[in-house]
Amino acid sequence: MGNPGREQFIAVQKNGDGDLTAFQTSSGRVLDYEQALQEVKAGAIAGVNVFKGRDGEMYIRGDADGDPSNNLDNLPTFE
Repeated sequence: MGNPGREQFIAVQKNGDGDLTAFQTSSGRVLDYEQALQEVKAGAIAGVNVFKGRDGEMYIRGDADGDPSNNLDNLPTFE
């Protein structure tokens, strides 16, 4: 799966509203949302992209590949 040399998100943290707040990468790093956003923009993370929401903020989402199992909301959570 994915591109060699690029990390992937393997787990997430969510707040009480269910919003994603942090990500764990395939190499074990933990990134807060802002750090993750910068890494995705830089192309360092495979399988995800950044988009601008209706509110003008930038958000991370999984690439649309038709596989709901790798949707960011469906990733396991970590402490």
